[in-house]
Amino acid sequence: MTSDYVIGVGTVGAGLWMSYNSGQKWRHIQRGPHAEGNTRALAASPHGDLWALSDRAGSDGEGLWRSTDNGGNWELVNSDFTTDLWSLGFDATDEQRLFVGTRPGVSRSTDGGQTFDVLETSIPDACVIGVPRTTNVVVDPADPQTVWASVEIGGLHRSSDGGDSWTFLGDLGPTDFHNDVHGFTMRSDDAGTELLVSSPFGLARSYDQGQTWDWHGFEPFPGAKLPQAYSRCVLAPWDDVIVVCVGDYIPGAVGALEISRDGGHTFTREPLPHTPNSTMYWLATHPDVPGTIVATSVFGQVYVSDDYAETWKKLDREFGEIRAVALSPA
Repeated sequence: MTSDYVIGVGTVGAGLWMSYNSGQKWRHIQRGPHAEGNTRALAASPHGDLWALSDRAGSDGEGLWRSTDNGGNWELVNSDFTTDLWSLGFDATDEQRLFVGTRPGVSRSTDGGQTFDVLETSIPDACVIGVPRTTNVVVDPADPQTVWASVEIGGLHRSSDGGDSWTFLGDLGPTDFHNDVHGFTMRSDDAGTELLVSSPFGLARSYDQGQTWDWHGFEPFPGAKLPQAYSRCVLAPWDDVIVVCVGDYIPGAVGALEISRDGGHTFTREPLPHTPNSTMYWLATHPDVPGTIVATSVFGQVYVSDDYAETWKKLDREFGEIRAVALSPA
């Protein structure tokens, strides 16, 4: 297991923060994403760079930023966006091709982010709470022509031709809010490739490319108004391990992590060293930092495990509202 790594945290209203010694000390990025803006997406690409989506507080579309030195310096790659920016997706086979999830929709670049095409997708322009947000864009690692987009509130969408055309996979459940997809990931086991989505109703799983779904609802928190835990991010970072961020609501007053070590057959609400002050919101791992996972709460707490999610520590540094987290080797 790696003893030293880089953590990046994107916030609402306080820009981007980086730690270069596994979370012991932090630096507020001043020359990069706006220091008092919103960094809603932050990710390490499979090609080694860090990328961030940021806008100034109270405005849309400041742009796409890239760092080639692990977050020390940032370059504004593209500032032509005119809508909120919510998620990033990368093609592991082509460093020039990347995707940005917007509100609503998906944009694609084939020149390293210099220019983007707004794609014609199956994502709706409106939903029951206003304008849908694209929460995740995932390029299938086994087939880069297959691209997935999860939408809040708009369900799951798939392209089989690299983003040229898209299909809505259908309703995930009987209500609009079953389509309120917060987290999306993929995992493979002996049964094949599994899709996992999270929503306010819990975790939905499909082995048939989204034709049918099996739902798993997590136990509610004491005194909460929802009959099940509210779920956010989901990751499947290692064999048979699935981690789901949960809480009593959004932003919530308490949160937790639900962890399965048997491929999702059973889950345990893991004890954390300090009770989260809000719903747990986002997760980050990196293939070159084996065994380490970072988890954040909505209201600024950061938890880290360096032993494959067996034990956890809460970092001393707390932030305002966290919307994104990334992990990278030092």
